[in-house]
Amino acid sequence: MQMNQEYRPLPSINGLPLALYRAGQVRSMELHAIETFGVAGETLMERAGAFTYEMIRKRWPDAGDITFLCGTGNNGGDGHVIARLAREEGLSVRILQLGDSSRMTEYTRTNAERSFQAGVRTEIFCGLPDKTDLIVDAMLGTGLDRPVGGLWAEAIQSVNRHSAPVVAVDIPSGLNADTGRIFGCAVEAEMTATFIAMKQGMFTGQGPGLCGKIVFSSLEIPAQVYASTILSARRLEWKRQRALISPRKGNAHKGDFGHVLIVGGAPGFSGAARLAGEAALRTGAGLVSVATHPDHAALMNIGCPELMCHGVNRPADLEPLLEKCDVVAMGPGLGQGVWGRVFFNMLRDSNKPVIMDADALNLLANQPIRDDNRIITPHPGEAARLLESSVEKIEIDRFRAVGELQAELGGVVVLKGAGSLVKSSRERPPSVCSHGNPGMATAGMGDVLTGIIAALVAQGLDLETAAESGVALHAAAADLSAPEGMRGMIASDLFPDIRQLLG
Repeated sequence: MQMNQEYRPLPSINGLPLALYRAGQVRSMELHAIETFGVAGETLMERAGAFTYEMIRKRWPDAGDITFLCGTGNNGGDGHVIARLAREEGLSVRILQLGDSSRMTEYTRTNAERSFQAGVRTEIFCGLPDKTDLIVDAMLGTGLDRPVGGLWAEAIQSVNRHSAPVVAVDIPSGLNADTGRIFGCAVEAEMTATFIAMKQGMFTGQGPGLCGKIVFSSLEIPAQVYASTILSARRLEWKRQRALISPRKGNAHKGDFGHVLIVGGAPGFSGAARLAGEAALRTGAGLVSVATHPDHAALMNIGCPELMCHGVNRPADLEPLLEKCDVVAMGPGLGQGVWGRVFFNMLRDSNKPVIMDADALNLLANQPIRDDNRIITPHPGEAARLLESSVEKIEIDRFRAVGELQAELGGVVVLKGAGSLVKSSRERPPSVCSHGNPGMATAGMGDVLTGIIAALVAQGLDLETAAESGVALHAAAADLSAPEGMRGMIASDLFPDIRQLLG
């Protein structure tokens, strides 16, 4: 099959591939390896179990008592392999079985018999022991397509209440591998060992909060299998994105790095525009102007005199600033009143590239116009308004939502949240940011992201690359800041880390 280079397997960074796939694609890959290349399914299960056990011993070398919850599918078979290997090394092991054992898959039944012969104790799940050093979730795997209920839900809830650390096999039970949605309830793991290919739902929505540390093995699947499969999404890593930003020459001057114009700061909302402006400076823009309400203009650059602040009340006030800039960031603190609407209507038809956030998106929802020279950065609430939907529907399938936003509004779309998504066209798969942490759930983070992206556009990156690099830089900076404490992290805490990452 002749493939576009864009869809060929992407390299690995930090031990994890950049290419992401849907669960059905991964199952097809596995079947392709078995039927075309003669890789035995039993061999793949043995490799999956051996890899997971190796990761367990590295992470929890002192764990001497391990409890396994195993289903009847191949995920349960992986669990039986891990349990057998642990028992052969002298560990205390018990398997708690869920589901009708008569419905075990062929490979699972084979490995259940082997674990029994190795002396592994197996019993029907009736609850977890009070004490165990580690719990292994091998219940449901990636084939789940309906809400978890009954005994399965009880088992998952028991796992989450227990004090022992949890390892998920391939994916936490209850998590949708395609969307990152929880099906009723899901296991909260400290580590997830996943196989063959990375599943896109592990990196967005609820996925990042459930998977813990992700470790990966290809199970030695032939490279030809990947070469013939179109990836469904791409994982963003700052290390890779940093290489796309050109180093500065020794004779550089401020005019080489663009002029950003921030438009925002309605009466009483000056902070958002100030954050966006300083973020643009910290990201390397040569010049940053802020067009704000006259009430704020004289005060906004106190503490940051490098910002050029201008009071504007009418389009004529903004026109000379617009002529000088290379990119406009509109929305932080813009408001939806008369002042904000005047400048939104003016800039909506501008020929300058525009980054829209916050109230600019709320105004756009009232006047939805397609524009390919634009980046929009909605959070789920703003996305819901743009699509005349609900936050719940957006979060059910974030991949679908970002695709619909791009198809309707054009340009580049950044759907913010845990595992932010970037989508630039119908043809290219979306990208998913695998950096970030809960400390970012605070006011002003979106304003900082807007300034970062605008600065990268000003420095010559195309809209898609600027959006992807900005999202990765923003989240990676938050990860650098996290060791000082995620609770209490504020948006401006990221500025020193942004400088450090850009080097």
